[in-house]
Amino acid sequence: MFKICIPSAILVPLIALLASISMAQAEPDPVVLSISHSDKAYHFTLDDMRAFKSVTVSTETIWSHGTQQFEGVLLKDFLDSIDISDGQMRAVAINDYAVDIPVSDAVKGGPIIAYLQNGAPISRRNKGPLRIVYPYDSKKSYQTETVYARSIWQINRLAVTN
Repeated sequence: MFKICIPSAILVPLIALLASISMAQAEPDPVVLSISHSDKAYHFTLDDMRAFKSVTVSTETIWSHGTQQFEGVLLKDFLDSIDISDGQMRAVAINDYAVDIPVSDAVKGGPIIAYLQNGAPISRRNKGPLRIVYPYDSKKSYQTETVYARSIWQINRLAVTN
């Protein structure tokens, strides 16, 4: 029989390290966006959102000073990935604020689901972790009360109806 002797000065920290690695692996990434459509449900983590091709929108907003740079996934690409091309979306925020957004708003060069602002993750305190951001400076039609109302922050749910 073969025995390995490990001094307790090494064994205790090693066990603690292995336990923390095991616990870190056991905790799944939190879901930041849930989508319901017909009888289907989809759940996305921030890592899932980052897996999409990212786009950057540089624009001024009515909620901040100066040009802001937002990075995220184009709403059109996101909806295309789950085969949604028409209908209405009920977007709901963490605080239960809700707004309806027509799927027809999801166009190339249109709104994004942003997860970075000025290169940094968007904290809950700063209206994150996800926000719908339109490229307000690109079209006069994006500078309306209707579009500003659709620019929901802290979004965590989408319910799509046809």
